[in-house]
Amino acid sequence: MNIKNNRFWNNTIIICCLYLVSGCSVDEKQKVTNYTNLVMQDEFSTDGALSNSLWNYNIGTGANGWGNNELEYYTDRPENVKIENGMLKITAIKESYMGSAYTSARITTKGKFTQKYGRFEARIKMPYGQGMWPAFWLLGENSDAVVWPQCGEIDIMEFRGQEPSTTNGTIHGPGYSGASAITKSYTLPNDRLDTDFHVFGIEWGENYINFYVDDVLYNQITPEKANGQWVFDQPFYIIINLAVGGNFVGAPNTQTVFPQSMLIDYVRVYN
Repeated sequence: MNIKNNRFWNNTIIICCLYLVSGCSVDEKQKVTNYTNLVMQDEFSTDGALSNSLWNYNIGTGANGWGNNELEYYTDRPENVKIENGMLKITAIKESYMGSAYTSARITTKGKFTQKYGRFEARIKMPYGQGMWPAFWLLGENSDAVVWPQCGEIDIMEFRGQEPSTTNGTIHGPGYSGASAITKSYTLPNDRLDTDFHVFGIEWGENYINFYVDDVLYNQITPEKANGQWVFDQPFYIIINLAVGGNFVGAPNTQTVFPQSMLIDYVRVYN
């Protein structure tokens, strides 16, 4: 099946996963919603630069490595971010640039596309190695008006390059952020996330966020798990980035390969 050109959703498989996936207890009263109305998509089908009607570039190092002690300088150069062979390619390079030892890219839909609730998904192939930190995540539309994490953050996919079979799904909010975030990992059985593409997604409703890898539901987070401090009731925008180093992964080591790329086949949003 051509995954890029087919909506592969299968409710029967998903409902079975509710009972079979480790950690997804039937007592959690899992919700599964078949979101089918496609409201945003980027298939990255035209080589060159990203569409400026949908994507922005974050440039620089941010405050204290974007708050995470990251080591890269984010650019909008084609060396770091471009569409090539029908894929978005974000590349981390080891080079001296603007005072940093590495370059990479971080893109967002802030001010151009936001949505409250629905299914957000992307088909991604990971980089690998110590210090590689790719992420596909959402931030609250009011992120400029309130202090993080009051705006809310949903990490649909967060990956440590030194753990090539495991991804993490996480939320940050008031009282549960940083090292105290509400999170759960999923390990791909007998495979790695850096050797092929996989679909990472959430289905987000009024009182739940479900996390998926391909057809597998591996986590559900509800307001009860957040002690009632639920800030996921407003539109959020999309961020995709490949960080180098930082608190979550540590610095690259002598075995880390550069340059290295995160490949994104598509991004789609449904309601």
